[in-house]
Amino acid sequence: MKSVAVILARGGSKGIPQKNITPINNKPLLEYTITAAKQSNVNEVWVSTDCQNIKSVAIKLGVNVLDRPKKFATDSSKSEAALLHFSDKVSFDFLIFIQPTSPLILSHDINVGLDMMYNQKEKYDSVFSVYKEHWLPRWSKNKLPINWDTKKRPMRQDVDEVYVENGAFYITTKDALHKSHLRYSGNIGIVEMPFSRSFQIDTPDDLSLIKRLING
Repeated sequence: MKSVAVILARGGSKGIPQKNITPINNKPLLEYTITAAKQSNVNEVWVSTDCQNIKSVAIKLGVNVLDRPKKFATDSSKSEAALLHFSDKVSFDFLIFIQPTSPLILSHDINVGLDMMYNQKEKYDSVFSVYKEHWLPRWSKNKLPINWDTKKRPMRQDVDEVYVENGAFYITTKDALHKSHLRYSGNIGIVEMPFSRSFQIDTPDDLSLIKRLING
């Protein structure tokens, strides 16, 4: 069973120009997820990109590159479109979709997910990474409590914890991807990661936080 990791890294980021190769501790952001993937048990590591600069960085880091058509790399393009394009070009049984904006991912996280997919007893079609969240009082933009009553504010320990997607990675089979056109479907499992490694870089503030976390 062939497992292939793909990192979708387009060049058109607006919030942080050239975000996927912006330097963090003298390394391009993309290098962190590439390193985790290369150190994991996946058989191949690929970067799918529409950007020549990202392509050059990926090649220097020793991974395969698939040129992504511009129509799959716009602000409104869904990741699933790029994943389906990738699946039409590359042979695999298990696809590990890793987001370059999650530089705190470790090879161990990926391996846990892969082991779950190989588990014949559970027979997962997909798994994805999460962190566990304790209850917090959330409010709408209209300043209304969401799913709780101010007159009956619950104790945190009395409310069930929930799992939150951290966006680090998703694993699915080629068959499940083609049937559902989704990154996860069927019998779904989760890989819990600590909250401290579940941050994504989407804004300049996120970038500053990650730099501090990586630099210690």
